[in-house]
Amino acid sequence: MYLGIDCGTQSTKALIVAEDGTIRGKGHAAHELIERPNGAREQDPAWWVAAMIDAVRQALAQSGLPGREIRAIGVSGQQHGLVVLDEAGQPIRPAKLWNDTETSPQNQELVLALGGPSKWFAEYGIIPLTGYTISKLLWLKQNEPEHFRRVRHIALPHDYLNFWLTGRHVAECGDASGTGFFDIRRRAWAAGPLDLIDGGTGQLRAALPALIGADDIVGPLQPSAAEALGLSTDCLVSAGGGDNMMGAIGTGNVHPGVVTMSLGTSATVCSFSPEPVLDARGWLAPFCSSSGGWLPLVCTMNATNVTGGIVELLGRDIGYLSDALDATAPGAGGLTALPFLNGERTPDLPNATGTLLGLTANNMNAGNLVRAMVEGVSFGVLAGLKLVLGGRRAARIFLIGGGARSPQWRQLIADASGAEIVVPVTEEGGCLGGALQAMWAEKKQRGATEALADITARCVAIDPAKSAQPDAGRRAAYDAAFALYRERLQQIHGVAG
Repeated sequence: MYLGIDCGTQSTKALIVAEDGTIRGKGHAAHELIERPNGAREQDPAWWVAAMIDAVRQALAQSGLPGREIRAIGVSGQQHGLVVLDEAGQPIRPAKLWNDTETSPQNQELVLALGGPSKWFAEYGIIPLTGYTISKLLWLKQNEPEHFRRVRHIALPHDYLNFWLTGRHVAECGDASGTGFFDIRRRAWAAGPLDLIDGGTGQLRAALPALIGADDIVGPLQPSAAEALGLSTDCLVSAGGGDNMMGAIGTGNVHPGVVTMSLGTSATVCSFSPEPVLDARGWLAPFCSSSGGWLPLVCTMNATNVTGGIVELLGRDIGYLSDALDATAPGAGGLTALPFLNGERTPDLPNATGTLLGLTANNMNAGNLVRAMVEGVSFGVLAGLKLVLGGRRAARIFLIGGGARSPQWRQLIADASGAEIVVPVTEEGGCLGGALQAMWAEKKQRGATEALADITARCVAIDPAKSAQPDAGRRAAYDAAFALYRERLQQIHGVAG
């Protein structure tokens, strides 16, 4: 048996998976979130640990299995967060998260300090955007110098959980490639950007964890972690990865031709590549995968927070979202939402706010308001899909995340993209990806090596009841609504989606 753990923004989930892909147990525990009006979004790493313990014990109880039967664990974590540890390995302060926009000025400062976006791209193949880890380090130095001086270890959220589990400070290329101080082409740390922050003292270079391979084992559970989780110290911990990387594994996106789209708190779309896919504009994140290749990815920062928010504002439950889509036509009667409630990453508009355009006496009703929000979120991520595929159309999209639960939203994505939409039986792609990577690494460790693509082919099952075929009759209406979205994006923000 293998255990996948996914530490997200809102909660931590656990999934126990058999070697044939059968799900044996699930667990879930919510997190608190620190939010401030200036864009700060933070969490105490201790909350992640407590939630992980709770979720794992729930999954074990549901499975009825003894803890000793869990051979290996793979951890998926929200990307870009900054955990800073002191000499004793203790968190110095709450972690700043991927959707923290308080550090936008520091990101701009760093990009200019190295010579601008083109210089960053030439040097490292990536351009840091607000939300990446590096700007959080400069923010810490400028705003909390007493904390900055104590930094001895830099960790991403999943790295920190691996450290808590094993006592080892390590990282892998997938999650590391979203820090802003990693060369995605050479798959190595790029310490030069860190020198801009600490003045070349070497403090931050020394705080970097060692890099390991995607199919490597971090180590066995240390006794304290095994006892807390109800597992054995024989249980191994795989390299793990960022939530997008592990979600890709959990949808079989480990070879060319597969597209994964996630509609969660943020929305992402990605497709595996055996070679780096570079974007000089910086909107496409040319990340490494957590399966040994690359994972060109576009992230938008506003998704189910927008759709859930409008439904709540209208005093309805989340089921109303599907009802509203059923009751309204593509284009929402000319109403367009630019749903940038948290600022936006793609396009790079960290200080943007949400905008509603085209409101008239004829289209001002609850159904159109909900549809406009859903379409605004969807058009943003579909614009990202065009970047990922270089303008080619996807034939099939694996859809995961909370948005995938709505049949009407699935159909909207199918109609607007022209692609077949499929949903894995297991909704939690990050958890499943963690478990499958753990299986891959554990098999290698004991000399029973199996290709990850073969593991995913066996273990990633599709729910046929949730598939959606595109309706060609709706395509023209969605094309027109998408064009209006792009026109209004240009009008308000001066950029084309």
